Amino acid sequence: MASTIKHLTSQKNRTFEILIVDDGSTDGTSDTALKLAAKYSGSNIRVVTLEKNIGKGGAVRHGMLYSSGDRLLMADADDASRIEDLEVLWKTLDTIAPSNRAGVVVGSRAHLVQSEAVVKRSFLRNVLMYGLHTILRIVGVGHIRDTQCGFKLFSRAAARQIFPAQHLPTWIFDVELLLLAKQLRIPVVEVPIEWHEVAGSKLNVMTASLQMLRDLLIVRANHLLGRWKAIPVKPKTD
Repeated sequence: MASTIKHLTSQKNRTFEILIVDDGSTDGTSDTALKLAAKYSGSNIRVVTLEKNIGKGGAVRHGMLYSSGDRLLMADADDASRIEDLEVLWKTLDTIAPSNRAGVVVGSRAHLVQSEAVVKRSFLRNVLMYGLHTILRIVGVGHIRDTQCGFKLFSRAAARQIFPAQHLPTWIFDVELLLLAKQLRIPVVEVPIEWHEVAGSKLNVMTASLQMLRDLLIVRANHLLGRWKAIPVKPKTD
């Protein structure tokens, strides 16, 4: 948190808020977050505690719908990504979505595929990664090499169209967000960022793989049948 606040406050002519969403945890996350908010009382830090666990996708959706910024960064709390890389995403969004138009920039670890960070991951996690890439090509987002990196920047115009239409609460929700952006013809650009593996993941690879396949089939079927649709929001005109 200290490095995040230090970086954000160093950016001139930019204000920020930090919204921490506790997905109904029982490990004292909210208490820790409130203590941090008190410690950095000069910064705009808000803590949202959900009454029950609704899944990562549901927690992110909640946070995005209640955020107030012109640009909304989705970031995991484990510091696997560097907050300094926000500037790379920011400049790219300036290019693809000028004048606060709709746009999404995806932080990507695809350039690290042959790096030590990825090579040292467990065999099952790497199998899952390559299997996911194959399925993503089938469902329609194969143009994005790393859909699952938890570091994505949305313009407000993009977020207000994408997140109200999101249905999946599970960890594969990122794919649905990208499918919705594609459906809405919102430009999406992938940029490389620095990343490192953080120990302590509670993800069960086999269970997650089956859940992933199920959820991707559900998303694809509902989009093909027209049951899940995003409604484009026309930009305001003066």
